[in-house]
Amino acid sequence: MRRHDYYVYLVTNRPHGTLYCGVTNDLLRRLWEHRSGHADGFTRRYRCRRLVWFEHHTEIGEAILREKRIKKWRRAWKDALIQARNPDWSDLAPSIGL
Repeated sequence: MRRHDYYVYLVTNRPHGTLYCGVTNDLLRRLWEHRSGHADGFTRRYRCRRLVWFEHHTEIGEAILREKRIKKWRRAWKDALIQARNPDWSDLAPSIGL
Protein backbone atom coordinates (compact mmCIF):
# COMPACT_ATOMS: atom_id res chain seq x y z
CA MET A 1 0.00 0.00 0.00
CA ARG A 2 1.37 3.41 -1.00
CA ARG A 3 1.92 5.98 1.70
CA HIS A 4 0.49 9.43 1.02
CA ASP A 5 1.82 12.69 2.40
CA TYR A 6 -0.27 15.79 2.97
CA TYR A 7 0.68 18.97 4.78
CA VAL A 8 -1.27 21.70 6.51
CA TYR A 9 0.86 24.81 6.69
CA LEU A 10 0.95 28.46 7.71
CA VAL A 11 2.87 31.09 5.76
CA THR A 12 3.29 34.76 6.63
CA ASN A 13 4.80 37.89 5.16
CA ARG A 14 6.74 38.77 8.35
CA PRO A 15 6.84 37.74 12.01
CA HIS A 16 3.37 38.29 13.50
CA GLY A 17 2.17 39.48 10.08
CA THR A 18 -0.58 38.33 7.75
CA LEU A 19 -1.19 34.57 7.92
CA TYR A 20 -2.35 32.15 5.26
CA CYS A 21 -3.34 28.55 6.03
CA GLY A 22 -3.21 25.97 3.26
CA VAL A 23 -3.09 22.25 2.53
CA THR A 24 -0.95 20.48 -0.09
CA ASN A 25 0.46 17.11 -1.05
CA ASP A 26 3.84 18.64 -2.01
CA LEU A 27 5.03 21.23 0.48
CA LEU A 28 8.25 22.15 -1.36
CA ARG A 29 6.43 22.74 -4.64
CA ARG A 30 3.72 24.76 -2.95
CA LEU A 31 6.24 26.97 -1.13
CA TRP A 32 8.04 27.55 -4.41
CA GLU A 33 4.71 28.64 -5.93
CA HIS A 34 4.11 31.10 -3.08
CA ARG A 35 7.64 32.50 -3.27
CA SER A 36 7.79 32.83 -7.05
CA GLY A 37 4.37 34.47 -7.35
CA HIS A 38 2.82 31.53 -9.22
CA ALA A 39 0.18 31.17 -6.52
CA ASP A 40 -2.44 33.78 -7.41
CA GLY A 41 -4.68 35.45 -4.91
CA PHE A 42 -4.23 36.08 -1.23
CA THR A 43 -0.62 34.93 -0.74
CA ARG A 44 0.57 36.84 -3.78
CA ARG A 45 -1.28 40.02 -2.80
CA TYR A 46 0.04 39.96 0.79
CA ARG A 47 3.46 38.43 -0.07
CA CYS A 48 3.04 35.49 2.30
CA ARG A 49 6.22 33.52 1.64
CA ARG A 50 7.68 32.60 5.03
CA LEU A 51 6.80 29.09 6.23
CA VAL A 52 6.30 29.37 10.00
CA TRP A 53 4.40 26.15 10.80
CA PHE A 54 3.44 22.88 9.13
CA GLU A 55 1.96 19.54 10.08
CA HIS A 56 2.15 16.18 8.28
CA HIS A 57 -0.87 13.95 7.61
CA THR A 58 -1.29 10.67 5.75
CA GLU A 59 -5.03 11.03 5.08
CA ILE A 60 -6.29 13.84 2.84
CA GLY A 61 -9.58 14.05 4.74
CA GLU A 62 -7.73 14.65 8.02
CA ALA A 63 -5.55 17.32 6.43
CA ILE A 64 -8.48 19.17 4.88
CA LEU A 65 -10.47 19.03 8.13
CA ARG A 66 -7.48 20.37 10.09
CA GLU A 67 -7.00 23.21 7.60
CA LYS A 68 -10.69 24.17 7.79
CA ARG A 69 -10.60 24.16 11.58
CA ILE A 70 -7.44 26.28 11.75
CA LYS A 71 -8.91 28.79 9.29
CA LYS A 72 -11.83 29.30 11.69
CA TRP A 73 -9.59 29.79 14.73
CA ARG A 74 -9.03 33.12 16.41
CA ARG A 75 -5.75 34.81 15.55
CA ALA A 76 -4.39 34.32 19.07
CA TRP A 77 -4.81 30.53 18.75
CA LYS A 78 -2.91 30.49 15.45
CA ASP A 79 -0.15 32.59 17.01
CA ALA A 80 0.07 30.15 19.94
CA LEU A 81 0.30 27.21 17.52
CA ILE A 82 3.27 28.84 15.79
CA GLN A 83 4.91 30.02 19.03
CA ALA A 84 4.87 26.50 20.49
CA ARG A 85 7.26 25.15 17.84
CA ASN A 86 8.72 28.27 16.26
CA PRO A 87 8.91 31.08 18.84
CA ASP A 88 11.08 33.30 16.60
CA TRP A 89 8.76 32.90 13.61
CA SER A 90 11.79 31.77 11.60
CA ASP A 91 11.36 30.62 8.02
CA LEU A 92 11.24 26.81 8.22
CA ALA A 93 11.65 26.29 4.46
CA PRO A 94 15.46 25.81 4.62
CA SER A 95 15.01 23.07 7.23
CA ILE A 96 12.90 21.03 4.77
CA GLY A 97 15.17 21.52 1.77
CA LEU A 98 13.99 24.71 0.05
